[in-house]
Amino acid sequence: MARDRTDNRQAFRFFDNREKYLLFVTTCSEKWAVSERVGRELLRLAPKPPALRLFDAGMGDATVLTRVMRDMHCRFPTVPFFVVCKEISMEDVRLSLEKMADRFHEHPQTVLVVTNMYYSEAPWLRPNKPDAADQLAWWPIPLQGSTAHEFDAQIKALQPQLGAGWQTRTSEKTGNPLYRKPAVLVLYRSDQRFVLDRILPAPGGIAADYDLVIASQPYRARLPAEIKVRNVLAPLSRALGPGGRMVVVQSTGRDPGMEIINRIWPDERPFRTPARMLITALRDRLKDEIPDLDFGGDHDAHALFKYHLHALPNEIGSSIGTSTLLAAWNAAIYVAQIDDGQLAGALADGRYLDVTQEVLLEHDGLWFLDESFVVSRPPA
Repeated sequence: MARDRTDNRQAFRFFDNREKYLLFVTTCSEKWAVSERVGRELLRLAPKPPALRLFDAGMGDATVLTRVMRDMHCRFPTVPFFVVCKEISMEDVRLSLEKMADRFHEHPQTVLVVTNMYYSEAPWLRPNKPDAADQLAWWPIPLQGSTAHEFDAQIKALQPQLGAGWQTRTSEKTGNPLYRKPAVLVLYRSDQRFVLDRILPAPGGIAADYDLVIASQPYRARLPAEIKVRNVLAPLSRALGPGGRMVVVQSTGRDPGMEIINRIWPDERPFRTPARMLITALRDRLKDEIPDLDFGGDHDAHALFKYHLHALPNEIGSSIGTSTLLAAWNAAIYVAQIDDGQLAGALADGRYLDVTQEVLLEHDGLWFLDESFVVSRPPA
């Protein structure tokens, strides 16, 4: 039987394994596919002054966010952007900020906010508990100059602040990383201060009212629907403004990646909450509080989408290189969130590369299937 690790007090946080994460990001096209899926929702937005408001519920290394922001600039080149990002990992914040110098250059009227707060706090930039609010570190950073090179140099200089503000502790109950102190980093161009005055946040909290919320893989796959809704999806739904749209993306397991997993662990079932189950649970939880929420997006033609392992046309053949097999194996175990304890036996057995090669040859490559659904509020 597959082990249920959702109640393990020392639960392994697979998504916090840096090596597996970075290999997955660089060898698979999921971030591209997710940003394209999110980009389709921009066609349905009608931002109102003073800004288009975006919340990213898990910035990661900002590959999705930067692509979405490029798309936003293309569609709304003269609209100020207010972008708030939640991220608990200091390393991910560092990787993300490295990508932002070009965004400030192309779209000068951008306010970028990064915070380590919980889902129930981050959209409002306000800790729930008074003692946490008293410890809040709030850092406004007006970037000087007008070139990406100048912005990049100033962003690099923020490393000591990130080290101080993004310290974490481990939850004894769940094993999740938690912030030691809440922190908010606010970046904007100094030469745009006058224009951005109405959207620059200040300590004490903000009205959320987001036009767009990105919730891509924001929770552990094995968690029950009730926990995913209570801790993540319900707070994010509350943060939507009139006309706002939240795009939720998660893995399905209906793909060759899961075939690799099940040939090694036949009883493994990590994807336990399909979109319709989450929609039902979210509707039931918020039907009295926010009765006008709409979930029609789960029926659209883009609800399901594929992404692939990057491979050259001649790489998938009778003899597949070890590096390609290792990248494919890593992608399969990363998506299925297989922990290191479980991996030890498979690695010792040595069959995993043979199984990976079999699946790649059967499908002429490796692909994964994600599903998405949209939660929206009607315009005012």
